[in-house]
Amino acid sequence: MSTQQVSMLFLALASISLLAFAAGGLARRLRQPPVIGEVLLGVLLGPTLLNGAISSTLFPEDIRPFLTALANIGVALFMFAVGAELEAGLMRGRRVVAGTVAVGSIALPFLLGTLLALYLFDRHPTDDRTGFVLFMGAAMSVTAFPVLARILTDRGMQRTWLGTVALACAAIDDVLAWTLLAVVVAMSGAGTGSQWLLLLFVPYVVLMLTVVRPLLRRLLEHRRLAGPGSPAAMVVTLAGLLGSAAFTEWIGLHFIFGAFVFGAVMPRGTGRGEAPDVTGQVRERISALNDFLLLPMFFIVAGLKVDLSGMNGTDLVELGLILTVAVGGKFVGAFVAARAAGMKNRPASALAVLMNTRGLTELIILTVGLQLGALDGELYSVMVVMALVTTAMTGPLLHLIYPVPPAPAPSTPAAVPPAGRTGAGQETS
Repeated sequence: MSTQQVSMLFLALASISLLAFAAGGLARRLRQPPVIGEVLLGVLLGPTLLNGAISSTLFPEDIRPFLTALANIGVALFMFAVGAELEAGLMRGRRVVAGTVAVGSIALPFLLGTLLALYLFDRHPTDDRTGFVLFMGAAMSVTAFPVLARILTDRGMQRTWLGTVALACAAIDDVLAWTLLAVVVAMSGAGTGSQWLLLLFVPYVVLMLTVVRPLLRRLLEHRRLAGPGSPAAMVVTLAGLLGSAAFTEWIGLHFIFGAFVFGAVMPRGTGRGEAPDVTGQVRERISALNDFLLLPMFFIVAGLKVDLSGMNGTDLVELGLILTVAVGGKFVGAFVAARAAGMKNRPASALAVLMNTRGLTELIILTVGLQLGALDGELYSVMVVMALVTTAMTGPLLHLIYPVPPAPAPSTPAAVPPAGRTGAGQETS
């Protein structure tokens, strides 16, 4: 790198951190998740306004590869945090309703998304028609677990029965969505490895569950690693998640899968006796820098690829169809499944609204699709708008349907309503 490139890179990083913080703060004032403001910032800094003059000044072409590399690290760290936040305990006493709603909120939008893809393919042809169809189905099916968790926390609903069911559904949705995307990536033939290397994914997951997870638990329970402020746990975790990400990228899958799987196998509640939860500490320390610098950089890089300046009537029709399938498919699928599981109309509607939260998870999937060639630039831009709209509407719709958060769930397991029924469901529909 030349001296000028180094200077411009540092100035770009400073600009991203400050602007993203301001945009996130503005979004919070409007009762929106910070991700909404940060993504909109990325779009506005891109070619949509002034033909890209702002982005060309702040982020010259010769430093963008470095921004992309840092953004990829941010996405890997984020995917690790998503995997590490998944808790099997969320399913306790809620397996039937959570599983039913999760499957319903995935199956219907996936089916409708594949049908819409058949219609869109003529205007957005790719080398792999099947990959395009499956990708659109997967993109319509995703629910953003981290953003949904933040919305529930802001409303004080994270410990209510409805809130925990929503988190459990979103966790299942995340796993199913990433599995669908892994299939699409594998079928696309993209990646640096030969096709046969994809066969290593199954033994890799088995190894992570049977060998790596117990080893991590033993290491993180060691007093020298588990001590407050010990850097050893951080080093072990960073090396593991980056190595796991490198492996899945090498076999032909995207690096996000390796980071996610490593986070998912991290032991929960590590530490004996009074020892701290090392996994939670590491996750918080990783997220501290990531949330203020590397992830906002991902939003900027993603936004630089969005160009809404040339949208015409046909594009607006496509956007309307995409929003109808994305919102309608998720809502109807989740609502019908919730009603079938025994929930009443109002809590079932609130749960269906929450399942429409897409946020950053959707943006990551869309970026992968753009890299694979499953999306062209025009369709990518429209899909980003869909991700913003479906995330932004969640809070206001939830407030309209469920204006008063229910009382916290009882602390004793015996008092928690059984699967298929809900304390919220006892309210009037």
